[in-house]
Amino acid sequence: MSTISLRLPESLHDTIRALAARENISINQLITLALAEKVSALMTEEYLQKRSRRGSKQRFRRAMAKVADAEPEAHDRL
Repeated sequence: MSTISLRLPESLHDTIRALAARENISINQLITLALAEKVSALMTEEYLQKRSRRGSKQRFRRAMAKVADAEPEAHDRL
């Protein structure tokens, strides 16, 4: 486990303290969870960008051509 020193504006610290109390967790745990969520979102965005570069409209159209042209069942309608 690593330790970091973090300077926060007092207003943000107050908000974090209140949220942590409301969630019945420590400030440290709240910050760790928030940071993990942000890292996950950034990594997902990076993954999707890399994945999209492999895509091809031609392959997509070929795949869609295999889908039956049928009305959706009642429970699948919008």
